[in-house]
Amino acid sequence: MHSVSELPDNVKRLREIIRDCTLCPRNCHVDRTEGLVGACGIGADPLVASAGAHFGEEPVLVGRRGSGTIFFCGCNLHCVFCQNSDLSQSADGRKMSPEEVAEVALTLSSQGRSNVNFVSPSHVAHAVAEAVCIARGRGMGVPIVYNCGGYDSVETLRLLDGLIEIYMPDFKWASPDAGLKYSDVPDYPRIAEAALREMFRQVGPLQTDSRGIATRGVLVRHLVMPGNLARSDEVIDVVAKAAPGCAINVMGQYRPAHRAGNYPELLGRAKPEDVLRLRQHAAERGLRRVDH
Repeated sequence: MHSVSELPDNVKRLREIIRDCTLCPRNCHVDRTEGLVGACGIGADPLVASAGAHFGEEPVLVGRRGSGTIFFCGCNLHCVFCQNSDLSQSADGRKMSPEEVAEVALTLSSQGRSNVNFVSPSHVAHAVAEAVCIARGRGMGVPIVYNCGGYDSVETLRLLDGLIEIYMPDFKWASPDAGLKYSDVPDYPRIAEAALREMFRQVGPLQTDSRGIATRGVLVRHLVMPGNLARSDEVIDVVAKAAPGCAINVMGQYRPAHRAGNYPELLGRAKPEDVLRLRQHAAERGLRRVDH
């Protein structure tokens, strides 16, 4: 066990923020330490849905031994097409203290995983920061991946500075209207761009070691939507401006899921030729393609 007094000031501040929660841009202002929950549906302690080696991530994250993923329940976005809705819109996981999350991270590291990959961490950034501090204090040396939806508070990200080696945000929408309709937030493009700028300020473009495994930097994911609902060209242009030369995975694997059936425009698929064109556009804008 560790005491609060032993924690760095930035981690102490993150713990305090959840008493009047502004950890993410939703600014719910609930006291999560008293068991209240906001839009994410999660209290003070994270709920871990699963943890283990994952081989389905980008090759730069996986290597031979896999990415050591820790999937959290809950999310600060409510995407109607979410392919992980059984986790993101659920509170059906194991409640863990930061010490317990640190033990899971240490186990994954000891198994030779390429990194420790926190999936959907934005709403539990306070616990992630504390867990990373504990694990590093006990000798964990692999990179930390912050695998998020892109809807992140710049204040929170600044408090994470120095704890995260690899930021992997989504950049979902160029249109505020689409962000509101499909992800339930009114200001997604503005927030995502500001968050990306801060992430890039901290860690810069993606760097890899002699094995081709990521060690530091930003890798953006963008899911191409049917009917160009995301305005993908504009997304790529914003990414290239906010994080010049960063890596991007322009993804073509959209499929209708969760509540997409309620939206006829979400029932199609992205055309392969559109995905290829957008990947080329990303390269032309100076971004490093990480196709997967």
